[in-house]
Amino acid sequence: MCIQGGLHPDIPGHFYRDMLKAIKAKLPDMHIHAFSPFEIWFGARKSKMSYAEFIQDLIDHGLGSMPGTAAEILDTTIRKQLTRDKLTTEEWVEIVKTAHQLGLPTTSTIMYGHIDGPEHWAAHLALLRDIQKETGGFTEFVPLGFIHHKTPLYLEQAGVRPGPTRLEHIRMHAVARLMLNGWIDNIQASWVKLGPELAQQMLTAGVNDLGGTLMNESISRAAGAEHGQEMHPDTFLHIMRNMGRQPVRRNTLYQHVTVYDSPQIVPVAQLSQVAGGL
Repeated sequence: MCIQGGLHPDIPGHFYRDMLKAIKAKLPDMHIHAFSPFEIWFGARKSKMSYAEFIQDLIDHGLGSMPGTAAEILDTTIRKQLTRDKLTTEEWVEIVKTAHQLGLPTTSTIMYGHIDGPEHWAAHLALLRDIQKETGGFTEFVPLGFIHHKTPLYLEQAGVRPGPTRLEHIRMHAVARLMLNGWIDNIQASWVKLGPELAQQMLTAGVNDLGGTLMNESISRAAGAEHGQEMHPDTFLHIMRNMGRQPVRRNTLYQHVTVYDSPQIVPVAQLSQVAGGL
């Protein structure tokens, strides 16, 4: 279960803990992947706790991993223009490192194709790699192309590009594989951002993971994305097999659950050797 939300000023600090307690009371075995670094920043301030105290309290009440969103571009100059009221680069890094040090894994992301450029992308990847060398806490890297159609950044600010080009999408994923090789093993393509066809092509450009089936996806749709909000598992199988890849269903922490071998579905427990990647 993945949970991320806005920062309503009336939300009390214990809201996040209470949500975890309520889910675990009904579904004790559910893995909860929740609360962006921005929500951690907000909740810690509301609770008058340090980041470490706040994150540990969430872990104690069932938090299993954390999305590494709100990263946008981890460049101070770009970030001041892009996210005036959000986390600073230093705060994002501190929160993510603290989570890792407490044993809480996170994803990592980038949002590219607006007022940024290749030099900012490379610096962002290098920073993520440095964090991973120190903590080992990132499970994956997810490039997220800027969706411009309905966003205030594009509509109200001059000089903002209408998202990445197709070639930039390919280069982002491919260069991420090269720069993060041996450190962050999983590079995920977001079919919601790219569309199924381009996401499929990314499997030849360093990608070994496709974003989830999703249900009622709203963030990209609100920005004007046109690729839908849900994908059936059978469609994933078709996309992967058509690229000559063997589909593997994994859990949040990238442990293999099922290896699919047409036309049969074989549980991992019955295999003597699990296939690597997709």
